[in-house]
Amino acid sequence: MNRLLDLVALLGAAVLGFVGYIGEVSLFALSGLSHIFRPPYYPRLVGKAFMDIGYFSLPVVALTALFTGMVLALQSYTGFSRFGAESAIASVVVLSVTRELGPVLAGLMVSGRAGAAMAAELGTMRVTDQIDALSTLSTEPMKYLVAPRLLAGIIALPLLVVLADILGVAGGYIVATEKLGFAPGTYLSSTFSNFEAQDVISGLIKAAVFGFVIALMGCFNGYRSKGGAQGVGTATTTAVVSASILILALDYVLTQLLFVK
Repeated sequence: MNRLLDLVALLGAAVLGFVGYIGEVSLFALSGLSHIFRPPYYPRLVGKAFMDIGYFSLPVVALTALFTGMVLALQSYTGFSRFGAESAIASVVVLSVTRELGPVLAGLMVSGRAGAAMAAELGTMRVTDQIDALSTLSTEPMKYLVAPRLLAGIIALPLLVVLADILGVAGGYIVATEKLGFAPGTYLSSTFSNFEAQDVISGLIKAAVFGFVIALMGCFNGYRSKGGAQGVGTATTTAVVSASILILALDYVLTQLLFVK
């Protein structure tokens, strides 16, 4: 009986801890979003965060998208050739990249690079009392540190996904025409005939949400880190893992909302 009560108590504590964590993240997100729309504004900080999240993530996102498109075309050919459906490869590549693979893979790559960097930077500022110093100088830390990164994440990731879509489709085109023997004109014709603006728009909507999530988890975990260097490392790991899981979970939710009637 005592073991059962201990198990129930442990389960209850875990549920309460999870609900409390969700509440903290939600309040942090609402506070950060509110500061985006309230003066004073820091365009220079938004620009710097945009460069950190967007520009410096270009190489890893570009390479990931290019090789993903190439592998997707190759694997699609391997499977479709069994049923004589090789002509569907172009449509599979363009739909998969624009709807799913572009936003998700770009989000995961940016999470591992920029999300970790944000958590480490804010975590270091927290454990060295620099965030408290901002408050002492009458500067709101949420306004100065968090809001610019949230706004930059929302803007930067859709732009990265546009590049990822282009390179992903280009990777499929390269493999299909150079290795699989497709005629370039036929492949491009099939690609454009199956291309719809809704597919790209849905991917960009996902990208904006993912960019917000990446910035939110990086800032949240860094902002509340404690315990010196070890705490900063824990915050960085937690930021990447939590953002990656949220990206995959939200991808399902957004797909359900955008495509399933």
